Amino acid sequence: MEISTLSTAGSPRLSGADPDHVETLAAVQTPLPPITVHRSTMRVIDGLHRVRAAQVRGRTAIAARFFDGDEADAFVLAVESNIAHGLPLTTTDRKRAARRIITSHPQWSDRMIASVAGIAPGTVAEIRRRAPGQVTGAQSRIGQDGRVRPVNGAEGRRLASEIIAENPGLSLRQVARAASISPETVRDVRNRMMRGEDPQLRRGRRAGCREAAPPAPRTGFGPVAVPDRGQAQARAAIVDRLKADPALRFSETGRMLLRLLTIHTLSPEDWDKIIDRVPPHCGAIVAELATDCAEMWAEFAQRVQRKAVETA
Repeated sequence: MEISTLSTAGSPRLSGADPDHVETLAAVQTPLPPITVHRSTMRVIDGLHRVRAAQVRGRTAIAARFFDGDEADAFVLAVESNIAHGLPLTTTDRKRAARRIITSHPQWSDRMIASVAGIAPGTVAEIRRRAPGQVTGAQSRIGQDGRVRPVNGAEGRRLASEIIAENPGLSLRQVARAASISPETVRDVRNRMMRGEDPQLRRGRRAGCREAAPPAPRTGFGPVAVPDRGQAQARAAIVDRLKADPALRFSETGRMLLRLLTIHTLSPEDWDKIIDRVPPHCGAIVAELATDCAEMWAEFAQRVQRKAVETA
């Protein structure tokens, strides 16, 4: 498309194109990726430096693809694109972008906006708090997973406690969906109810603080302790003893359980290698899946422990 028809206004870059980066791109001999253009306004969403590089080389046209959303979503795409590749946005640019997205997408959670702007959720929360004219009475926001969750979890906790009391057999995820809170919050509510405590958080309790966990149940292998040689070795030793149990070794479901448990006997060094080799563009997805797996394991542990207590 003709470069003369394009608009470079509204870029998330406060200082505009970087001359050194433009020169670097202008010297590249291989074709550069197409730029992204907002169809209705002809604004360049992604590719400002490529446009300038094409002009330096005397080009009048450039390869492009179109985006058909509204202007607010076009800006979000511009920020995401300039975080993912090319010359990164400065911290100042990212904060300014977050402030604009808070205004255009107030229903998005702090984590959602943080993932777009490439800054910490806490920074987004502070920007939101200081933003003039912001409505602070919002009851819920949309998270990164697309789910709507309450800003204040008190009502969600109350509803979850009622659901658990009426339907104690429901899973954490089922209660979480019904109460619009996270499975982790449901787990905390359920644990509090089992201990005879108020499911609501006490005032003055700092966010993120955890109460002491109840003592681990005794098993046929004696008390569960973590020896000095490390948690990984301790888990491996316990799994080896489980593998010798005929009730597990000679059943399909038992062998499946042993295979799953064996995965978690990896050494810290092995986990570090895996983490180092997760491609950056897959990081968020892998982290979300890992969190989901952790939640499923926690629910599994609670149900197995409850069954052990009931049959003891």
